[in-house]
Amino acid sequence: MLTRAITGIFFVMALLTALYFGNISTYFLFLVITTLGIEEFYSINSKNKEIQPHAFLGILSSIIIISSFALVISNKIPNKYLSVSLIFLFSPFIIELFRNSKKPFINISYTIFGVFYVTLPFLLLYHIGYYQNNQFLSSFNFSTIWGYFFILWANDTGAYLSGKYLGKHKLFERISPKKTWEGSFGGAALSIVTAYFLSIYYTQLSQSEWIIIAIITVVFGSLGDLVESMLKRSLNIKDSGTILPGHGGILDRFDGLFLSVPFVYAYLVLIS
Repeated sequence: MLTRAITGIFFVMALLTALYFGNISTYFLFLVITTLGIEEFYSINSKNKEIQPHAFLGILSSIIIISSFALVISNKIPNKYLSVSLIFLFSPFIIELFRNSKKPFINISYTIFGVFYVTLPFLLLYHIGYYQNNQFLSSFNFSTIWGYFFILWANDTGAYLSGKYLGKHKLFERISPKKTWEGSFGGAALSIVTAYFLSIYYTQLSQSEWIIIAIITVVFGSLGDLVESMLKRSLNIKDSGTILPGHGGILDRFDGLFLSVPFVYAYLVLIS
């Protein structure tokens, strides 16, 4: 618990600090996280000898996608340069023609899915930093992403404490035996309370909008947690990695983010 707490404190401080100092530091932080995360995804799946994703191309595609997107939305380069990433993302189809693999489309699928599962949510989250007053602007504002993380962490904290002290009814025992309905409701309650206080200090979103974001984050963040548990069970592993002492790997730490961010982003686009 001490190791977990120390790691968590340093991790949270590094994340919030990078976001606070603007789009460049946020870009570098997200680039590091996605690179480590996608490498971790390929690594754990490659333990199955029937799955051999193109790790180098997937990681390179991820770096190019998030870098070109960051430059485009900050008006540094034209939109057309986003197309460069497609060359690397779809090259596994061609390489598999000459690789003589037994199951080429499994390799292709895992390569592209790694980019989709890990990189896309952070790409969308980065763009959320440009969301202010019901529209996406060209200036970066850390507070919306801060708010999202506060809600996400409130859900995790509330679910953990409620589940530990009140949990009796299993939520999804087949996938995650320790999760309970009581934990889910506790996480939801603390997230909504957090959203209420966020609406007081971060007025770029209304109180109702913050609360809706909290509900979306609770529902799909919890499902994202279950999805990652399902992935680990299918591979018969406990943690996706060891890079974060006490927390596991990148996929373990951001499992709720991977599924909730696309739905939060879709909501913001729909109300803009």
